[in-house]
Amino acid sequence: MREIASRGQLWAAYLRWAVVTVPFILLLGFTSARLAPAGDQNPWFMRLVKPEIMPPNWAFPVAWSVLYVLLGLALAMIINARGSTLRGPALVVFAVQMAVNLAWSPVFFGMHQVVPALIIIGVLFVLALITTILFARIRLGAAILLLPYLAWIGFAGYLLFLINELNPNAASLVPSRSADQIQIR
Repeated sequence: MREIASRGQLWAAYLRWAVVTVPFILLLGFTSARLAPAGDQNPWFMRLVKPEIMPPNWAFPVAWSVLYVLLGLALAMIINARGSTLRGPALVVFAVQMAVNLAWSPVFFGMHQVVPALIIIGVLFVLALITTILFARIRLGAAILLLPYLAWIGFAGYLLFLINELNPNAASLVPSRSADQIQIR
């Protein structure tokens, strides 16, 4: 036997990482979403004119939950690829793109900043693409798990572009949660 570890041992090591990474990524996403109410719970978002192709509000938490699970599984694959020289850079880029991902919701839903959110989503797409390329060079399966994420970011960017076009003064519809909402007469 010339192998250092059997397939079963490698699979068990991957599963041990996945048991940590999947809940961790889900927790990060949940925490970011809780910083500012989204969907039906956000009066500002409800007042926006939305494009016809906008999915129903329930679709977003479902889609993001699935995407965060896929991200966690892909991350576990890369963490478990101990022999790769690209593992460190891939993990750094993954962490940066995750931080950018988590910044989007508070900027859009909390601060009502559509153009900065559009810039964030553009940067996120580029970082997610770089992450996918790096992951592909380490484990093709990990990169394949990121493809729905890239597609969703692209779709979300397109929706955000349309929202910006339909709502040129979006920031002024309702005061942001960070704004002083007490009016003295």
